[in-house]
Amino acid sequence: MDKHEEPLQQRILHGIIGPPRNIKDPSLYHKLALIPILAWIGLGADGLSSASYGPEEAFKTLGRHTYLALFLALATALTVFIISYAYSRIIEYFPSGGGGYIVATHTLGEKFGVVSGSALLVDYMLTITVSIVSCGDAIFSFFPASFQQFKIPFDLAAILLLVVLNLRGVKESVTFLAPIFIVFIVTHAVLIGYGVLSHVPQIGAVSNEIQTDFKAGLVSLGGTGMLLLFLRAFSMGGGTYTGIEAVSNGLQILREPRVQTGKRTMVYLSTSLAFTAGGILVCYLLIGVQPTAGRTLNAVLADGVFGGWKIGGALALITIFSEGALLLVGAQTGFVDGPRVMANMAVDYWFPHRFASLSDRFTIQNGVLLMGGAAALLLFYSRGRISTLVVMYSINVFLTFSLSEFGMSRFFIKHRKTDPLWKKHLPVHLTGLTLCLTILVITTLEKFSHGGWLTLLITSGVIALCFLIRKHYNNVKKGVRELDDLLTSFPVSGPPNTDPVNRKEMTAIQLVNGYNGFGIHTFLSIVRSFPGLYKNFIFVSVAEVDVGSFKGSEAIETLSACSARMLKNYADLARKLGFAADYRCDMGTDIVQTASRLCETVAKEFPKSAVFAGQAVFRQPGVFHRLLHNETAFAIQQELRWKGIMTIILPIRINI
Repeated sequence: MDKHEEPLQQRILHGIIGPPRNIKDPSLYHKLALIPILAWIGLGADGLSSASYGPEEAFKTLGRHTYLALFLALATALTVFIISYAYSRIIEYFPSGGGGYIVATHTLGEKFGVVSGSALLVDYMLTITVSIVSCGDAIFSFFPASFQQFKIPFDLAAILLLVVLNLRGVKESVTFLAPIFIVFIVTHAVLIGYGVLSHVPQIGAVSNEIQTDFKAGLVSLGGTGMLLLFLRAFSMGGGTYTGIEAVSNGLQILREPRVQTGKRTMVYLSTSLAFTAGGILVCYLLIGVQPTAGRTLNAVLADGVFGGWKIGGALALITIFSEGALLLVGAQTGFVDGPRVMANMAVDYWFPHRFASLSDRFTIQNGVLLMGGAAALLLFYSRGRISTLVVMYSINVFLTFSLSEFGMSRFFIKHRKTDPLWKKHLPVHLTGLTLCLTILVITTLEKFSHGGWLTLLITSGVIALCFLIRKHYNNVKKGVRELDDLLTSFPVSGPPNTDPVNRKEMTAIQLVNGYNGFGIHTFLSIVRSFPGLYKNFIFVSVAEVDVGSFKGSEAIETLSACSARMLKNYADLARKLGFAADYRCDMGTDIVQTASRLCETVAKEFPKSAVFAGQAVFRQPGVFHRLLHNETAFAIQQELRWKGIMTIILPIRINI
């Protein structure tokens, strides 16, 4: 279509998110895939940005027993490396991506998979909201208190910005946000490095003070009390580990070889997160940071570290602004992996199949819009309070972590006779399972009445919805299978018609999707409804490039070849029944637009023609049916009628 012939709405949309990409470009997937550094930014920023709020929540929980921060820092860094190592094994054993959803599905079963996937989905909605709200908190720490009224509008605008960036494409959004990530790394390396090194001369005095406070804590709390306080603080800092799973979930968008790229990205993520989160906790202790109204602990820390410098005020401002900005980048992970989890579940029919569709920019457009809308609703519910959101956030993260670690532990136990490395990997996953379950149980019990109940309610609702959707699709498959059993193998006698199609004869252009009873029923309905009218049959199909098929140029070629074989089966059937027949095929992300263009081309080739398509008809259709079935045939009919091409929809009854 010529640019000037595009509707105004399309021109505005393409002006905002960019023009369509060429699906037939052999280097397209290579251009869209992320190298390790960009993957670290796009998928690892969520994990690294959690150092802005995770350590703070843990440190506050310690109260006056801040001497435990040193042990908390060591435990935090160790936990980061354990979980990261476990997810590196997941990358190695599940190279197709999908993270917790795929792992739980393959190792524990479909029901555990949908629980993990639903938890992940809600988790990524919260990832966006938590990151955006934390971004606002950090930036508004340097503004007067009167500016707080503008924080929620600022957060909402940030969500809208990320929606637009992700509709343009993952790589474009990551590249745009990369400078923020670099500034954060540099400023926080200086903050932590100077904060620790400047106290090296006092290391003896600091060590004695910690020992003295530790002994006093043992007297006042007792060994059990101190352990419980430590575990509570460790669990309340669970937000620190959120985002570690993002790399394994997003393997599909990494540059080949994906496993090596994913594992390298995981090394970058784990090292930077362990250094940053652990270093911040140590600096809290060394500087003697105390909570201040209207300011984050990191803002107080930056003032304390850089306070004596000539440019200390400016450097502290840049450090905290970069932290706030990185939280904006961290929200990007929710927009990258959330729609991808939804798409993987849609491919398995736990979600409406339209969520597996790609836009003409090869983004999961429906998923991006849903994630942005859900994040905005959570923002308004929480009124921008990070404490409420972090509790909701951590519970779902560690539910998924626990299922993944349990699944991998079961996997290595089950394959201990065939996998020589099982003794090496199993202890890591069992350790990870113990840590994750500990944090999950303590966080749920401790904060159930402070927002924990809501995240469990939302997640349970999503799980229930998934089972309803899957049940409906299974019923539809059962109805369609009856057509397949009846029609795909019916006997045909007599020699086939070998005459070439004649452009001057009446021609039926039939849209089909797979060689099945549905398509055969539509074909026989045309023959029965218009006896002797059509001499030619041209079977037309569009191979939909969705999340399930867009895995590289080879997958695209395989999809095209399968579509051609399917169409040839229809043409052979029509010829056996005495008709001249041929087929045409194309591929695209938008079935309606691609099919309409293809039918228009065929109609010009065969002037005496009409387009036919089948449409499933249910006995008692309702809102649920309309949400789960996109009624593509009617949308194509509308497009072709506008172009003056006669299009007929034939009803195919599905008895459910």
